[in-house]
Amino acid sequence: MLLKKKKLFNEWGDIEVEKRRLVNGNTTNLNDFNHLKYPFVSSWYRQAMNNFWIPEEINLNQDIKDYRLLSKEERTAYNKILSFLIFLDSIQTANLPSIGEYITANEINLCLTIHAFQEAVHSQSYSYMLDSICLPEERQEILYQWKNDEHLLNRNRFIGDLYNEFQEKKDTYQLVKTMIANYILEGIYFYSGFMFFYNLARNGKMPGSVQEIRYINRDENTHLWLFHQLILEMKNEEPELFTKAHIQEYRAMIQQGVEEEIAWGNYVIGDRIPGLTHHMIADYIQYLGNLRSNALGFGILYEENKEEPESAKWVNQYSNANLIKTDFFEAKSSAYAKSSALVDDL
Repeated sequence: MLLKKKKLFNEWGDIEVEKRRLVNGNTTNLNDFNHLKYPFVSSWYRQAMNNFWIPEEINLNQDIKDYRLLSKEERTAYNKILSFLIFLDSIQTANLPSIGEYITANEINLCLTIHAFQEAVHSQSYSYMLDSICLPEERQEILYQWKNDEHLLNRNRFIGDLYNEFQEKKDTYQLVKTMIANYILEGIYFYSGFMFFYNLARNGKMPGSVQEIRYINRDENTHLWLFHQLILEMKNEEPELFTKAHIQEYRAMIQQGVEEEIAWGNYVIGDRIPGLTHHMIADYIQYLGNLRSNALGFGILYEENKEEPESAKWVNQYSNANLIKTDFFEAKSSAYAKSSALVDDL
């Protein structure tokens, strides 16, 4: 089914909540916080607003010293992972408004706006990290490594090409694929990189960078949950897009995301970083792939990693620093947790 781009001003739009739809609805675009069709929005919106933070609040003085003392392998991994994360958040900032042009539920667009803003903050955070620890020529080289590193370019292509497909073909099926791609990015593509930074913390290195990543990770948990809910709502409103054949394709997309993240982790980390191994990364990413697929009702992808691997349980010590769990609705809210609130947890 083709998607209709919503009008910005629509005097004939529906005001009845029961008529509201995610796509192809007749919206007025009025932001009414008292009448919401999608009940998860109220909790999500408040949680996302409470997550507000500013990158420059975090002190990177120790990182400036530590960066020069990292091993060659650690510095290479730091640079390549940061380059990848910068690209992901940049393309997210650009893609989310494109999705929003076709979402006809005003409360969902409010969420997408916050999501895009937070991705811009993440990009700012990475720039702040690079500006602090690198010379200008090093910064430029790290920012554009994907231009010259074929492994990194291929990683970017998977998500980038899926996003481009939606730019070229605006229909409901392509929108769901874009939502799944977003879900993969937020729920799988970041995590070997996060694992690397948290391992630096275990070894007492780069505390400011780790702090930035923990805030970013907290935001990504909310972004993941937003698209989890959007996909489920699409499943409810557009069931013809979730036949057995469609679900098999979506499962294959998630599995490809898992395999690419594992291959990337092996390339940039492998067995060359103290405290990490390629087996540890593979088990953890497969476990996450199972969580993501199962949460959408698509079933388990990897029978051998249904439970959280023992070798990776330490990761939650860092990623859940503010009690923001994978299911953040079960967590206690930590309103505007400044950087100092996390220092003692590291």
